[in-house]
Amino acid sequence: MSSAVVVEAPGVHRLVPHEPREPGPGEALVRVHAAGICGSDREVYQGNRPEGYVRYPLTPGHEWSGTVAAVGDGAPAGLVGRKVVGEGFRNCQVCDRCHAGETTLCTAGYEETGFTRPGAMAPTLTLPARLLHPLPDDADLTAAALLEPAACIAAAALKARAVPGERVAVVGTGTLGMFAVQFLKAASPAELLVVGTRDDREALSRRFGATDFRTKDRPLPDDVDVVIETAGSADAARTAAGLLRRGGRLVLTGIPAPGADGLDPTDLVVRQLEVHTVFGAPPDAWAHTVRMFGAGLLDPLPLVTHELPLAAFPDAIELVGSGDPKVGKVLLRP
Repeated sequence: MSSAVVVEAPGVHRLVPHEPREPGPGEALVRVHAAGICGSDREVYQGNRPEGYVRYPLTPGHEWSGTVAAVGDGAPAGLVGRKVVGEGFRNCQVCDRCHAGETTLCTAGYEETGFTRPGAMAPTLTLPARLLHPLPDDADLTAAALLEPAACIAAAALKARAVPGERVAVVGTGTLGMFAVQFLKAASPAELLVVGTRDDREALSRRFGATDFRTKDRPLPDDVDVVIETAGSADAARTAAGLLRRGGRLVLTGIPAPGADGLDPTDLVVRQLEVHTVFGAPPDAWAHTVRMFGAGLLDPLPLVTHELPLAAFPDAIELVGSGDPKVGKVLLRP
C-alpha cells in the first residue's frame, strides 16, 4: 500500500495509506513525479503560517509535477498521459477578479492546493483539470517540479515590464532569485545585477545570466530601471528601492517577518517609484512560465540539491530550514 504525508497539527505528522481519489466531473487524477518543499511548507509544519492560510489535517505539496492518469466527465480526454504542472489557487471563476484573470485575488476567499486542499506529497493528486498546464512530451519532470515558484516570479517579471536595453537587478539569491535572473535575462537587459548576502552564489547567478554580483554590504548603484526583490529579509525592500533611478519599477515578492524595515513613502513619492507586489501566480504567469520552460529559457535543475522519499518528510523540512549553503531545492519523490 502506498503512503501519503499528513500533517495532523503543527509539529505532528504521519504517513497514512493512500488511495487515489477518482476524478469527478471536470477533474483530473495525476500521478505525482515529485513535490518540492519551500519555506511555506515549513510554516505549515511548524504552525506559524498566517491564520486562514492553512487547514489541518493536511497533505502538503503545492510545488509538483506529474502525469495525468485519468480524467472525469467533461475534462479533456487528451490530457491522459500528458506531463503536467498545475496552478494551486482554487479560484471561483465567477467574481470580478477571476474574470479579470486576477485569480490570486479571488473574492470568494483563499483556497490553495497543499494548504487548504490536499497537496502533492502523495502518490496521486486529484484536482480541477482547468488548473493543469501540459508540458512538452520530452519535459524533465524533476525540473518541472520547480515551475510553481518559477510561476510566482513570472508574475513579478510580467509586472516589472522590463524591455531590452534596460538596467535590471535582483535582490535575493535563493530559488526565487535565481528564477528572477533567468526571467530578466530573457528580456535582453543591458546589465543584470544580483545582490545577495553570500559570495558563493555568484557563480550560479552568472551562470543564469547575471553580468554583475555584489553582496549588499558593498557599494551599490542607484540608477537601475527595474528591480525584483525575492529575499524576504528585514531590509530587502529598502535595499531594492535604493537601487532604483527616479521613476524606476520595483516588484516585491518576499514576505519578511513582522518588524521589517518599511519603504519610505516620501522617498516613493519624490522619486516617483512604481511599486508592485506578488503573492502567488495567476494563469498568465503560469502560461508564461511553461512557454519559457518549453523554449529552454528556464533551467530549474541546477537548483535541486536533494531528492528524498516521502518517508523522509521531517528530514526534508529540517534541510530546508538548516541554513546550510549546500542545501538548495529539496524534492520529495512518492
